[in-house]
Amino acid sequence: MVCGTVPISGLEEWGRMMGRMVGMVIDFMGGIWVLIHLGVVSRFKVSGRYWRWRTSTAFPGGTGGVGRGKLCKLGFEYAQWAWRMRRLR
Repeated sequence: MVCGTVPISGLEEWGRMMGRMVGMVIDFMGGIWVLIHLGVVSRFKVSGRYWRWRTSTAFPGGTGGVGRGKLCKLGFEYAQWAWRMRRLR
């Protein structure tokens, strides 16, 4: 593969791919950590004040019929984003 005018060897490309995969695993585990931390702080009261506030700010017009699975996916994406922002990645 050629990147600009500098050829990239297969080993370098493999190393970059592995680096991205390791980063994804770290972000995944970090997202889980953030969710656990939020759960502990909110005492796992999913319908408590914090989670109602979080839902109302994330979805000002209501969830609009978005399914539970989609809400969970969006919540996990938020947790991964929060993890990356803490680490400034």
